[in-house]
Parts: sequence; C-alpha cells; structure tokens
Amino acid sequence: MLNFLFANIDFLIDLVLAFITMSLGLGLTKDDFRKLFISPKSLTIGLLAQMVLLPIAAFVLMSMSNFSPATKVGFMILSFCPGGVTSNLVSFILKGNVALSISLTVLNAIFCMVTIPILVNISLNYFMGSAQSISLPVVKTIAHIAFVTVLPAIFGVFIRHKFSVIADKIQPVLKYLLPALLFLIFAIKFFAPQDKGGITLSSDELWILGLWGLVLNFSSMALGYFSGSLFKINLQNKVTFMIEVGLHNTALALLIAGNILHNIEMQKPALVYAIFTFFSTLFFAWLIRLIALKFNSK
Repeated sequence: MLNFLFANIDFLIDLVLAFITMSLGLGLTKDDFRKLFISPKSLTIGLLAQMVLLPIAAFVLMSMSNFSPATKVGFMILSFCPGGVTSNLVSFILKGNVALSISLTVLNAIFCMVTIPILVNISLNYFMGSAQSISLPVVKTIAHIAFVTVLPAIFGVFIRHKFSVIADKIQPVLKYLLPALLFLIFAIKFFAPQDKGGITLSSDELWILGLWGLVLNFSSMALGYFSGSLFKINLQNKVTFMIEVGLHNTALALLIAGNILHNIEMQKPALVYAIFTFFSTLFFAWLIRLIALKFNSK
C-alpha cells in the first residue's frame, strides 16, 4: 500500500486538490453569489489583500532572508497560492463569513491560472537569475491548474444547482474528510524516500523554515485584518480576511513546485508551512476576534 502511495504521490496531489475545489463548489448557492456581487466591497478587498499584498509581504521577507534562491522562490510560490479548503474550515469554526471565504477561494483558483505562471517566472528570474534553466511553462500550467481547480469547482456548483439533496449529504462529510486526505498527502511527502517523491528535511531546516513561515503567517493575517479595518469592514469579514490571507493553498504550491517544476528545495516551504499554520492561524484569529469583541462591547 505504501509503495503504491509513494509511486503515485503526484497524481494523488492532483486528485485531492480536485476533490477539495469540487467541495468548495458544493458549498456555493445562487444566494451566496447574489449577496457577494450585489455588495462586492468585501470580495474586492479580500482579493486585493490575497493577490497583491500577500506576494509583496513575501517578497520583502525573502529579500531580508539568507535562504538559497530556490527556497526563496518556494516561499514566493506559496504566497501566490492563497486560500484553500483549510481556510474555509477555520472560517466556519470561528464564525467568519463562510460564503465570502469560499467565494474568495474559488475566485483565487480562477485568477491563479493566469497569475501563477507569470509571477513564478518573474520570481525565478529575479532570485535565480536569467541564466537559470528552470521556467514554468505557461500554457501547460494554466491547463494543469484549470483541470485540478476551476473545472472541479464548476462541477461542484453544477451538482449543488441540479442535485441539491446529494450536495447537502456529501458536503458536510467532505468538509472534514478532505483536510484529512490533505494531511495524508503531506505526511507521505514528509516520510517518503526522496526517490519516491518524498522531501527530506533536517531539524535545522524545519526550525528555520518554520520560523520564517510563522513570520509570513502572522504578517499575512495582520495585512488581512488591517485591510478590512482601513475600509471599515465588519468584524466577521475582517476575521475572514485574516484567515484567507494567512492560510495558503499548500497543495497547489506543492503541485507547482513539485509536479511542474520538479524542484525539491522549492517544495520545502509549502510542506513546512502546512505543518503548523492551520493551528497558528486558528489560534491567532480566535485571539484577535476575542479581543475585538471585548473591545467593542465596552
């Protein structure tokens, strides 16, 4: 069984990511879309925080670090993949705006088809130099992302629209099953031999990558919260911004760095980030929400 999982790790990442985005589509109704696009202010601010402010924050941090060029690119790839199924789960737990969270994640999947090939190639050129032989094939990447994110999300919306009873039955199960499958993928990546698709990490690498990942995590959440505060967004949506900007789609980052670029060093930031940021984001967002509620009640 383990040998089968090791031998098919790249395909499993694609498959789990496709099921994750399909589950997001299952959670969207016409009413969700209507509410968001009648009042698109929160959606626009959230997207700008994710797609613009987050990469800028990652670039500033990587410019200050002493990581290898490949590791810096790995962090940049992580910043180009915001949101994800775990962000939707944390928004649900903390009573954030789940419809906004899911909509941001789905829209990110659409925008990322175009932004990821462009921004990753810019990062490769900047951090690794024009002489480097690694580049991200634009058309292939757009097609790959579309098949594992956008099309499954559309299929999920279709099921919700045509077979709402079925969607209501399977969506709650997938909400918790898919993060567990995602955790399994990361565990395989962590423990599998390197020649079987695994990623070998030393204790020093875990420590330093975890430290910088935590800085990126907290700075991302701060950007999300203050973006909402700047435009006088309500607390529920500000908490949602924190979560959506702070938690990244690490499965998509692994897909780009591993399945397409085939670079182990670039995969390490996403793998380490996935280990702890669900819990750090959950705790920090809960703490800020608690403080804000107490402050507003006075």
